Amino acid sequence: MLTLPEVKVYDALVVGMGPAGATAAYQLSRAGLSVLGLDKATHPRYKVCGGGLSARIDRILEDDYKSVVEHTIYGIQFSYRGADPFFLDSSSPIAYMVMRDRFDHFLVEKARQVGTEVHEDEPVTSCRQLHDGIEVTTDRGRYLAKVLIGADGANSVVAQQLFPGRRSRRMATLESEVPIGPVPHYPGIGRALIDIGATPKGYAWIFPKHERLSIGVGDLRGGLASPKKIFDQFVRGEKGLAPWNVPHPVGHPLPLFSEHNLTEDNRESSELVNGRALLVGDAAHLVDPLFGEGIYYAVRSGQLAAESILNQAHDRARSLDDYERAVRQEIYEEFRVAVRMASLLYSYPRFCHSLIPRYPHIVTLYYDVLRGHETYRSFYVRAKSMIKTSFKELLLEAVSLR
Repeated sequence: MLTLPEVKVYDALVVGMGPAGATAAYQLSRAGLSVLGLDKATHPRYKVCGGGLSARIDRILEDDYKSVVEHTIYGIQFSYRGADPFFLDSSSPIAYMVMRDRFDHFLVEKARQVGTEVHEDEPVTSCRQLHDGIEVTTDRGRYLAKVLIGADGANSVVAQQLFPGRRSRRMATLESEVPIGPVPHYPGIGRALIDIGATPKGYAWIFPKHERLSIGVGDLRGGLASPKKIFDQFVRGEKGLAPWNVPHPVGHPLPLFSEHNLTEDNRESSELVNGRALLVGDAAHLVDPLFGEGIYYAVRSGQLAAESILNQAHDRARSLDDYERAVRQEIYEEFRVAVRMASLLYSYPRFCHSLIPRYPHIVTLYYDVLRGHETYRSFYVRAKSMIKTSFKELLLEAVSLR
């Protein structure tokens, strides 16, 4: 491959310039590597997405991203099928709301500014492994690279062509954006709404943005047979939405992590690294199985992929498999706990909702997960301990009253 002087060989080629791809491209270009980013769309482009960034993003992104934050969330209104609302606010942010067109464009421009060559409106038609690199073809030409990052979303062409047999688990989501103008936000300034009983195996949400609301329903456990019907039921039942006409929702697949994709030795059946190709973000199914958060893990996986590529560029004894090991240790272990939590929450949504007012300190502890002060693993252990302690106290109180 490297004997063809008429074709430029890039150190890295990134397919898909969403948060995962743009972050990886930025890290690699800033370190001095030659990087080509290919995207099938032209930025800024609208993308259906709740647009929620947990506040732990502050730990991995530079503060300049806040120039595109639409709304800062300090608390959540929890509901069950539109009833029994319970508000729990905090003194510091737990999440930030963004519109994906502005957020993604911001990250693409950052990558471009440090040297990434970006080709937009150029979808990839094929990619193949060569002896010492990767060949990528589009309708405009042929490109060669030493390493390829597949960041092209839930229906990844890179995953389909270079990771054959890879399992996929895509759940249905529907979302609509409602222009509301400069009026007080619903369900309140600094608040998001989560209704864990609005769908059979998932939740519905209302996320405030600048002069608009993102309204959606998502399936996180399988079984959302009539998503449009469920969406309409949620909108009709949510009285706070009565002043506005909610536009027809748009659907998109949510590529959730699934424990079924792990074999007994804790490796995915099809790896995240194959030869000179790596999968990141949605293409790697790095979406939180509890509430479907994907942007944080897209950004983080892009960083981890870039780190492994740079390590190998500086030390040929290093392996790109370091990326998969890092994902398994940092992200998969968290997701495995989130799977157990999701199984409980979506199997018994009414019961779980009834616990929220009784154990607000557990919700506050979960807010610390969103801030990055706790992990899912530490949260799970501490929450179980809190519930056991509280239950014992109730039993002692009951005995003393006899």
